Amino acid sequence: MKHGMTLTKRGLSIWCTVLTGAVIFCGVAEMNSGVDTNICTGVWSQDKWKGKFDVKWIYVKDVPNNQLRHIKLENNDNKPVTNSRDTQEVPRDKGMQLMRIIHDYKHSTSIFDDFGHYEKRQDEDNARKGSDRKTWTNSGDNKDSDVPKTKN
Repeated sequence: MKHGMTLTKRGLSIWCTVLTGAVIFCGVAEMNSGVDTNICTGVWSQDKWKGKFDVKWIYVKDVPNNQLRHIKLENNDNKPVTNSRDTQEVPRDKGMQLMRIIHDYKHSTSIFDDFGHYEKRQDEDNARKGSDRKTWTNSGDNKDSDVPKTKN
């Protein structure tokens, strides 16, 4: 996963998430803590990242890029919002437009539909690497980072 953009206002960060190489946005979450770089979660396919932060999921739903492509970002050479990269700031008016579309979009799929596939792939990777790392699951230990069921 990558974080496609960040909407900020007075320290509030909203993360719109996309699967790398996908043609959909798959969720929106609010960052609820700073990054704790002393924690290694073991959830990344590459071990070059470390740290953890808490999020509160706002939406978990697949929204095709073609629903959002018309939103152009003047602070990113007027490229469509769908061409954004990690930590791209989104002006407030464009962010409100983006959130309205995501809120109103009637979806039929979400990333939850793919969890079985990714868990199986993780188990295969761990077996191939001889790793004893556990796969990450949302155990509910931190209620603020629990992933909710899909919202409309």
